[in-house]
Amino acid sequence: MRMMFLVAVAVLSFSICSLSDSEANSYFFRLTRKTKMGSSQSTPQNPAINQAESDPEKIRHAVKAMAASGAMGGDGCPSNAAVNKENVNVMEGCGGCPLGHDTINPLNNELEHPNQKPAPDQPFSLPISREKSTIPKAGTDSDTWTYPSPQMFWNAMLKKGWRWQEDQLTERDMENIIRIHNNNNEAAWMEVLKWENLLHPECANPKLKSFKGDAKNISPRARFRKLLGYELPFDRHDWVVDRCGMKEVRYIIDYYDGGAVDPVSKLFTVLDVRPAMNDPRNIWDRMVVAYWRFKFEYLGLTPNLPIPSTEEHK
Repeated sequence: MRMMFLVAVAVLSFSICSLSDSEANSYFFRLTRKTKMGSSQSTPQNPAINQAESDPEKIRHAVKAMAASGAMGGDGCPSNAAVNKENVNVMEGCGGCPLGHDTINPLNNELEHPNQKPAPDQPFSLPISREKSTIPKAGTDSDTWTYPSPQMFWNAMLKKGWRWQEDQLTERDMENIIRIHNNNNEAAWMEVLKWENLLHPECANPKLKSFKGDAKNISPRARFRKLLGYELPFDRHDWVVDRCGMKEVRYIIDYYDGGAVDPVSKLFTVLDVRPAMNDPRNIWDRMVVAYWRFKFEYLGLTPNLPIPSTEEHK
């Protein structure tokens, strides 16, 4: 009994301090791309980024500065401050991005929104078109979340206190930052699907219900890793996933600076995605995965995973 207790403590400790990011995940977590995902199959957007006149280090600095101000992750928008509290997590309208009240432009009789208008000191124009994600939206049959337009993103960042003059961003830089933002979300959803598909195959199509960003709310796991000498994440998001109406599960996503910026994609973020330890089943799931990883990475043993026969091994 004492030995079992010590093993449980060791596994729990490993689940707390080990980084289960998209790079560090063992092979068994990379076998969870189901062919039956359908609309839930999450493939990152095209990572190709305009390289001309674009400084990777400047982009990295800007992204981290935006995250520190809270501008990189809001409740359906890139900024919590851009929405009223009573509208947080509203699922209708513009794909979960509660933006207030539209107005009618008398010149063309078309709807306009304040967040789609250029800021007074904006140095260049930005697109107002919005891109659909591959992340399924809870409460709908087949709809997906919609990313904010570059103009909405810019305005939301300004409302959170960000000042573009400090980073001297160009229009090309903003294009790259938007693409990094969207790609990070797609990658985070893929990591969520790995947990869901491997441990809860009874739900074939989990969906994202709500999300928020809070870079200043450091998770216990990140604090513990800091004590071990690791860097703190520069951003944190909390996502609530609807498990086919059976349960709502909160996931924590820590964003770490991965070091060198990829010269092509300009991506530099390492994601640590896992269920929050606010539920006994979530704690159990993390211990199970930590045990599998421990066997594979440290003992050289291949765990017998519950992967369905429909699994597409890659």
